[in-house]
Amino acid sequence: MAVKKVGEVYHCEVCGNVVEVKKVGGGELVCCGQKMNLVEE
Repeated sequence: MAVKKVGEVYHCEVCGNVVEVKKVGGGELVCCGQKMNLVEE
């Protein structure tokens, strides 16, 4: 899933890292070798 907008929050199921998008670059967020999951509000 590509990052689409500022403010989206992503979570790593492996280590628990949480990332909030500050600037959209269009790529995918990866942590611990896996795609991070978008946290639905």
